[in-house]
Amino acid sequence: MDEARAVLARLDRIEELDREGAPPGALLEELRGLVQAAETWAKLEGDERARTAVDRCDAALAEPVA
Repeated sequence: MDEARAVLARLDRIEELDREGAPPGALLEELRGLVQAAETWAKLEGDERARTAVDRCDAALAEPVA
Protein backbone atom coordinates (compact mmCIF):
# COMPACT_ATOMS: atom_id res chain seq x y z
CA MET A 1 0.00 0.00 0.00
CA ASP A 2 2.91 2.37 0.66
CA GLU A 3 4.09 1.77 -2.89
CA ALA A 4 0.72 2.86 -4.29
CA ARG A 5 0.84 5.99 -2.15
CA ALA A 6 4.33 6.76 -3.45
CA VAL A 7 3.07 6.55 -7.04
CA LEU A 8 0.09 8.79 -6.26
CA ALA A 9 2.32 11.30 -4.45
CA ARG A 10 4.62 11.47 -7.48
CA LEU A 11 1.63 12.07 -9.75
CA ASP A 12 0.46 14.89 -7.48
CA ARG A 13 3.92 16.50 -7.55
CA ILE A 14 4.06 16.23 -11.35
CA GLU A 15 0.65 17.89 -11.68
CA GLU A 16 1.68 20.65 -9.28
CA LEU A 17 4.95 21.29 -11.12
CA ASP A 18 3.06 21.39 -14.42
CA ARG A 19 0.54 23.90 -13.06
CA GLU A 20 3.39 26.07 -11.77
CA GLY A 21 5.12 26.01 -15.15
CA ALA A 22 8.19 24.19 -13.87
CA PRO A 23 11.09 23.72 -16.28
CA PRO A 24 11.15 20.49 -18.28
CA GLY A 25 14.12 19.17 -16.30
CA ALA A 26 12.16 19.29 -13.06
CA LEU A 27 9.26 17.44 -14.64
CA LEU A 28 11.57 14.87 -16.18
CA GLU A 29 13.20 14.19 -12.81
CA GLU A 30 9.78 13.60 -11.23
CA LEU A 31 8.78 11.36 -14.13
CA ARG A 32 11.89 9.26 -13.59
CA GLY A 33 10.99 8.98 -9.92
CA LEU A 34 7.47 7.98 -10.91
CA VAL A 35 8.80 5.16 -13.08
CA GLN A 36 10.95 3.91 -10.21
CA ALA A 37 8.04 4.01 -7.77
CA ALA A 38 5.77 2.28 -10.29
CA GLU A 39 8.40 -0.38 -10.89
CA THR A 40 8.64 -1.11 -7.17
CA TRP A 41 4.86 -1.34 -6.95
CA ALA A 42 4.60 -3.59 -10.02
CA LYS A 43 7.24 -5.97 -8.67
CA LEU A 44 5.37 -6.32 -5.39
CA GLU A 45 2.05 -6.85 -7.13
CA GLY A 46 3.53 -9.40 -9.51
CA ASP A 47 1.44 -8.15 -12.42
CA GLU A 48 3.12 -8.73 -15.80
CA ARG A 49 1.11 -6.00 -17.56
CA ALA A 50 2.22 -3.48 -14.95
CA ARG A 51 5.85 -4.52 -15.37
CA THR A 52 5.57 -4.20 -19.13
CA ALA A 53 4.10 -0.71 -18.79
CA VAL A 54 6.90 0.32 -16.43
CA ASP A 55 9.51 -1.04 -18.83
CA ARG A 56 8.00 0.93 -21.69
CA CYS A 57 7.93 4.13 -19.63
CA ASP A 58 11.51 3.57 -18.55
CA ALA A 59 12.59 3.12 -22.17
CA ALA A 60 10.73 6.27 -23.22
CA LEU A 61 12.44 8.30 -20.50
CA ALA A 62 15.82 7.05 -21.66
CA GLU A 63 15.28 8.66 -25.06
CA PRO A 64 16.89 12.09 -25.49
CA VAL A 65 14.54 15.05 -25.29
CA ALA A 66 14.52 17.17 -28.44
